[in-house]
This record gives sequence, C-alpha cells and structure tokens, in this order.
Amino acid sequence: MTDRTEPHPAALIRLWDGREVPRLGLGCWAIGGPFFAGDTPLGYGTVDDAESIAAIRCALDLGIRVFDTADVYGAGHSEEVLGQALEGRDDVVIATKLGNRFDPASKQMAGSIADGDLRHETRHAVEASLRRLRRDRIDLVQLHLNDLPIGPAGEVFDELDRLRAAGTIGAYGWSTDFPDRAAAYAGRPGFVAVQHGMNLFFDAPSLLAVVEEHGLISINRSPLAMGLLTGKFAAGQALPAGDVRSNTFAWMDYFKDGRVVPEFAGRLDRIRHLLTTGGRTPAQGAIAWLWAKSPRTLPIPGFRSPAQVRENAGALEKGPLPAEVMVEIERLLDRQPEGEARAR
Repeated sequence: MTDRTEPHPAALIRLWDGREVPRLGLGCWAIGGPFFAGDTPLGYGTVDDAESIAAIRCALDLGIRVFDTADVYGAGHSEEVLGQALEGRDDVVIATKLGNRFDPASKQMAGSIADGDLRHETRHAVEASLRRLRRDRIDLVQLHLNDLPIGPAGEVFDELDRLRAAGTIGAYGWSTDFPDRAAAYAGRPGFVAVQHGMNLFFDAPSLLAVVEEHGLISINRSPLAMGLLTGKFAAGQALPAGDVRSNTFAWMDYFKDGRVVPEFAGRLDRIRHLLTTGGRTPAQGAIAWLWAKSPRTLPIPGFRSPAQVRENAGALEKGPLPAEVMVEIERLLDRQPEGEARAR
C-alpha cells in the first residue's frame, strides 16, 4: 500500500533523455554516514543502512525517480547503500559526483583529482562509482569541484565525453555556484545540468539565467538550508558532535559553532505563515518556492528516514507557491536579490 498521489502538473520535469519525472529528487549526502578531513566531520553522523534503504524504497513508492549522491559521501558508502537499494531498477535516474579523493578504509578525504592526471582520475572515479552503485551505466556524472578553473575542468569533461560515447554514462554536468563556469560548458551536447546551492535564503538568478538560456536542469542542493527550513530547529539550538553542521566552515551560513544562526531562524519566523500556504509544511513550502522560481529547478532535499521522504514528497501534489505568496515572501524576507549559496 502507498499514499502516493498524482503530482501537480507544474511539479513534473522533462529530463535530458526525454523522461518526464516528478520535479523532486533525493540528496544522498546524509545516508553516507561519517567521513572526515582529519578530525573534522564532513557527514551527518551515524546512519542506519536499513533505515536508509527503507527511505529510498518509500521514495520509489511515492513516485520519486531522481537520486543524487557523490562518491565522497561517506567515503563511498552513500553510493553503496544507493546501489543496494536500487539494484535492478531501470526506471530511476542516478546522478553522482566526482572530484574528491578519499580512503574508504579510514573514511578520510585525501585531496582532489586536480592533484593528479585529471583524465585518468576521472575515468578511475567513474569506474569505482559503477562498482559501488551496481550499475553498468550512470545517468548523470557531475564534477564536484565547485571552483576548479575553467581550463582544467575541460579535461574532466573531455574524458566524460569519451565515457558518454562509450555508453558508460548518459550525460554530465558541474556542481558549481559560479555562473561563468557553468556557461563555459553549457553548449556541449553532453552537458545537461548545473547543481548549485539555492534556497529561500540564497537565490541564484544568474545561474538560473544560464540554465534557462541553454535548456539545462537546475539541480538545487541545500534546498532546505541544511534542514533549517524544515522549521524544526530553534534559534541557538546546538547540533550533535559528529554532524557536519557542528563545524564553522566559511561556506556554512545557517549554522555556526554548532548552533543555528539566529538571523536565519528569525527570517524563517517572518515567512513561516507564507510557506504553510495551502496546508503545506515549512519544508514543503520551501520546495514549492524553488518550483515557482523556474520550471527548470529540481530540488534534492536530504533525508535519513521514510518520514522525511514522505513529508518532502507531499509537496508534489500541491505544486509551486502562488505568485502573490512569492511576492510577499520577497517583501518580508528583506534579502539581496542575488546571493551565493555555498553549501556543498
């Protein structure tokens, strides 16, 4: 039995391969479990693989077909869990990312592929992802180095072109917050998507302009501001040790010193009543805001449980936020129209 309902027509999107799918994916960073840079945690804490697989299968029952991961999440573990959950399914779209070296045994980051031969390391990374994902072909491979210079990035995409021609991958893109980087390769036939940070707190009109000009897909990472837009965190609330949000990275805006930043909690409070328009939860409203920004947006909220998947999928039947609500949100949010969302 399933509580699946038909998506709102505006909550569907046609992908580069012609498939029409619900305009919502699952971001699989959290289910990778712990991994580190030295003593610094980069994951979302310990995970229960059985719970993760149950959540993925719940998403399938609810009609979700896009699953986004990266080879580095959990030092390969996210791909392994996703591969186990989706083995034998040919009705799904699997997207992964490459660019970071890591040691699966120690769960440690170990630099980037830019430290070596980019073409060789790109091929090696794709081959390793194929094994972990239990696939003979990956639908979408994305470069996971946000600020890699345009020139070296071309070596990665040249190799991905070869793998695409061989049928090993279906298409490729770049996980970057820089419009000039996205625009530099947007004209390639195999380049179909830009993954970038975007949510209510950080709009991305310049990147969306590149996406729309070239007919790309805008894959929105951190659509719920690393969980803050679920409305389940209080101002100043502390995060557990071992959670990436307990760090103080320059790119992490919503949490500092392991606590919710009061400024962002206050912004959410000002617009909560608008996000819950039409019976939505705050998380559903945040997803609906992204859909209203462009017909090419595809949010990929993270998850750890079937309950989170069911809540996020509940946005599909309601569709984008109404135009008048969007206008009122901009008035109350009091933010600059252009922002750079940096969460990776």
